[in-house]
Amino acid sequence: MTIGIIQFPGTNCERESRLALERAGLEGRFFRWNQDPALLRDLDGYLLAGGFSYEDRSRSGIIAALDPLMEVIRQESDRGKPVLGICNGAQILVEAGLVPGGGAPGDPPLVALTTNRRVARGRVVGTGFYNAWVTLRAETDETAFTGAIPRGTCLNVPAAHAEGRFVMSPQVYRELDEGGMIAFRYTDEAGQVQEEFPVNPNGSEGNIAAITNRRGNVMAIMPHPERTPLGDGIFHSLREYLEKGSGKGGGSETPPAVTGPSRDELPRFEPCQGAHELVVRLIITDNAAVSVETALAHRGVAAGITRRVHWELSLDPGLPQSRVQEVLEAIRASGELYNSNKEELVPPPAEKGAVSLLVRERDDIHGRRVLEALQNWFGLQEIRSLRRGILWTIDDEQWLEQILASHILLNPVSQVGLLYDQG
Repeated sequence: MTIGIIQFPGTNCERESRLALERAGLEGRFFRWNQDPALLRDLDGYLLAGGFSYEDRSRSGIIAALDPLMEVIRQESDRGKPVLGICNGAQILVEAGLVPGGGAPGDPPLVALTTNRRVARGRVVGTGFYNAWVTLRAETDETAFTGAIPRGTCLNVPAAHAEGRFVMSPQVYRELDEGGMIAFRYTDEAGQVQEEFPVNPNGSEGNIAAITNRRGNVMAIMPHPERTPLGDGIFHSLREYLEKGSGKGGGSETPPAVTGPSRDELPRFEPCQGAHELVVRLIITDNAAVSVETALAHRGVAAGITRRVHWELSLDPGLPQSRVQEVLEAIRASGELYNSNKEELVPPPAEKGAVSLLVRERDDIHGRRVLEALQNWFGLQEIRSLRRGILWTIDDEQWLEQILASHILLNPVSQVGLLYDQG
């Protein structure tokens, strides 16, 4: 029985993935993104390994999720073949809509994996990358990846990610919970759920560490069971699933709870009264914009893409103008908003015939972190608010609807898109 280990540019956990498969008596075969996708049909299952596919450009997993080989994997999963995504592989499955499933190709994702938020005693004590051993409790024994693990069993495995926080609407969470699609939750060593850090290492909704589709043959898991024999139960379960040729029954899939925005549904960006905007552009080549442009070209969208960072900040309204200028200059000099060695401040986009989309995180952790740094480290207490976003400019307005439909620029579960007026 042969499992294809999918390698995208930036995948870096393929070796330990193959070793884990071998420990379970399975063959792991490396399959590069630029091989003929039709050859995937000869394999018995698929493993999307961890790493940083396409350097997490635009959004973790989204560029790989739009690769044509993912459509073949989607079709084969519909036939019952198992698909396991670990860490970055989980992000790819989420962005491709294979978990929790329930929609047609091109439908918006139902869940998102977004920036870690470590909460202790009701306070955010950390964000971003976190690397530690965590405890996972098996919530079901009726999937391709938990069949050999009694329900309630705890596994101790490493986690290493920056964007592993599962978020979703209350409706989707209820569907996952009631449908037995939450495969693993983070718990303490005694198997008890505690919502706060360090038991929940990333702030994931409901302490979710892994979810499946309703059939149970596709799983997205953020920690790394392949890095330790303590996680081998997942791979032994995979082997048993293939040997038996069975899993959970089909049944209706989770209904879409989020619709992708069309242009007419996008709100327009309206800066707060008295707010200051700072737009930052890379002086060097912007690889994120290049990757998005290339991925769109493969889908027949011949648009030029420009990416800028957008900051909106508000100051104490009672400040005299002389102090306003001093604070703004101190913010620029701090290096917190941009690195002058490779970035520069530029005017807002005003290209004729172009259209710009401002994409913001619904939970703007990055903006809050920088605001706290400016206030506490640089003493700029006059700053009242700070919001960060990415300003994507499409050089030809005619492509906007197709780009929105691809979801390459925003995941509506965790992000919001705003039309940004030109000029």
